[in-house]
Amino acid sequence: MCGIIGYTGRRNAADILLEGLAALEYRGYDSAGMTLLANKEMKTIKAGGRLQNLEKLYNKSGSPMAGCGIGHTRWATYGEATDVN
Repeated sequence: MCGIIGYTGRRNAADILLEGLAALEYRGYDSAGMTLLANKEMKTIKAGGRLQNLEKLYNKSGSPMAGCGIGHTRWATYGEATDVN
């Protein structure tokens, strides 16, 4: 089971994605990630565990402003729930 959310617009995509992923937490998950398109470059951030881990990594990455992105939560059905996976 997983949840997927996408956004494109004038607001900061990461804020919208993190808010949307938080709304999907009730479904259960063991890791989350998001990819942002900022300045014609894609930035992917993945984190095992709770959504707060993903948010912390985003903040440490310099919090790139992006108008487009996609985020997901997932249950690891293949392999372990790790940042790499």
